[in-house]
Amino acid sequence: MQANLETLGSLERKLSVAVPMAEIDSEVESRLKKLSRTVKMAGFRPGKVPFKVVVQQYGPQVRQEVLGDTLQRTFGDAVNAQKLRVAGYPKFDAAPPTDGANEFHYSATFEVYPEVVVGDVAKSTVTRPTLEVTDADIDKTLDIMRKQRVTFAPADRAAENDDRVTMDYVGRIDGVEFAGGKAEGQSLVLGSGRFLPDFEKALPGMKAGDVKSFDVKFPDDYAGKDVAGKTAVFEVTIKEVAAPQLPPVDAEFAKTLGVADGDLAKMRAEIRGNLEREVKARLKGRVKEQVMDALLAATNIQVPKSLIDMEIEQLRNMAKQDLASRGIPVRDDMPLPADLFEKQAQRRVSLGLILGEVVRVQGLSARPEQVRAAVEEQAQSYEHPQEVVKWFYQSQERLREIEGMVLEENVVTWALATAKVEDKAITFDELMGNAK
Repeated sequence: MQANLETLGSLERKLSVAVPMAEIDSEVESRLKKLSRTVKMAGFRPGKVPFKVVVQQYGPQVRQEVLGDTLQRTFGDAVNAQKLRVAGYPKFDAAPPTDGANEFHYSATFEVYPEVVVGDVAKSTVTRPTLEVTDADIDKTLDIMRKQRVTFAPADRAAENDDRVTMDYVGRIDGVEFAGGKAEGQSLVLGSGRFLPDFEKALPGMKAGDVKSFDVKFPDDYAGKDVAGKTAVFEVTIKEVAAPQLPPVDAEFAKTLGVADGDLAKMRAEIRGNLEREVKARLKGRVKEQVMDALLAATNIQVPKSLIDMEIEQLRNMAKQDLASRGIPVRDDMPLPADLFEKQAQRRVSLGLILGEVVRVQGLSARPEQVRAAVEEQAQSYEHPQEVVKWFYQSQERLREIEGMVLEENVVTWALATAKVEDKAITFDELMGNAK
């Protein structure tokens, strides 16, 4: 075998390979002889088919198989000999050998992994948010849980924010009713944002039996193209005003949260535990994001396009699955545009290469005890933790996901010991995204 390597670009390579036809002919003959010992053909006993007949019947197919296997084997041998790390899938170009040819020629064009030199993160500053869960945070969480279980009771008064109104309405544009602009017995919780702002803000102050007309301007980008950008006049009749009734924090409420004996102290302890796990995960997530940004900013890296294309396809498939899970299937003949995912794919691939080099150079591989601790930590949020631990260890794929998380945590720990770190206290609402 002869191989010639060309450099087409900073990462692109072309490998031209020549394989003696004598090797291929020998392998074809060997496979055909082996086949002749077992092949079954009409008119012959098994193993007694004349070799010439086997060659005539199966020769072209076997030769194609040998050429394909030879291409894969010799390409692997050639890149190993050249000490190349192939990124993505190579593009092969092979011309069918002509009669009497002495060699089988093919070429492979591909990209190689870049040499990654991780930048100096010692110059980077990471702001590490800190937060301790307080009784007030538990109270806020309880309020949210109560609102999730709200009921409504009729109220003989004018509607206020958070009330539920039941109404009939009809909308007209230029005096003509339009599709979707009419309803009877429609319920709406004021302030929920389910209707257009101009519609909702006209309802507070109305009582059961009141009738009111008002203008509503549809946004220019409204989904209903027939009414987008237009102004409609709505006539609304209020049928009922119902006030929200929040459940009291008592034993019955605790039972709805899974505390079988209704013990309020136990309920608060469980809420605290869940909040502390959530807070810990979010704090770690914020720090991790900053570390990743610092590594990207400090490291100059050229990413193989083939890896980005593969990542785009993976992100596209994940997006399709997510849409399908929400009842929005995307047909295969309507692919999501690649440019929707290109920036994210570039970041993910770049980080993957950088993190791999940090792990290799710094010796940050995931140790078995770290993986076990991470699995047990995830299992704590379930009712039967040991069953969840067992479930993780029944699948190598699930364990690899945990190992990947541990590797990232090891890199973050290393980076925090290297970079400048500034602790900053934040509020519960800031962390949870509830800040006004």
